[in-house]
Amino acid sequence: MAELENNAVATEEATEKPKAEKQNRGNGKKFERRPRKDRQEKVSDGLDKKMVAVNRISKTVKGGRKMRFNAVVVVGDRNGRVGIGMGKAAEVTLAIEKATMDAKHHLVNISLDGTTIPHEIIGRFETTKILMMPSKEGNGVIAGGAVRDVVEMAGIKDITTKSYGSNNPVNCVKATFDGLINLRSAEQIAAIRGKSVEEIR
Repeated sequence: MAELENNAVATEEATEKPKAEKQNRGNGKKFERRPRKDRQEKVSDGLDKKMVAVNRISKTVKGGRKMRFNAVVVVGDRNGRVGIGMGKAAEVTLAIEKATMDAKHHLVNISLDGTTIPHEIIGRFETTKILMMPSKEGNGVIAGGAVRDVVEMAGIKDITTKSYGSNNPVNCVKATFDGLINLRSAEQIAAIRGKSVEEIR
């Protein structure tokens, strides 16, 4: 009887070991979450790049639907130069590269007054309006996501903005860009009013 009991215990231990090994097989691995890549990257010529939005678009053809990606990128040196670009491709990385090249080809110089803009202005694109107002130094950037990306890439550190109409990121980016390229410098405003720059300020 004792031998039979010992044999039974041995068989139970033998069957339990593989189960324990199977259960512990996955526990030994440590899965670490990889940090998400920041949207902001460095590109050549001392420019910074920010990806504003990536959308999946489709085109219906004879064989079915063709899926592609549309990317919107803002490029700037944070010192008065900024550009926006769009790109389409079958892969996200290619779309971002195309948008970056397009943004670099559309770089413009904007007028700044220290850390803010010289005067109040409204940028328009389709149904979107972006009101941009100068702020005192230290006030910071008060703007939404897409508008903030363009303003920061342009090097504006103190500004207050308000958006009206559509909140589509593409429309907001283009409306903000429209407002920035129409800014006039303090010298131009003084020449129009027939006053000196000190009198205006």
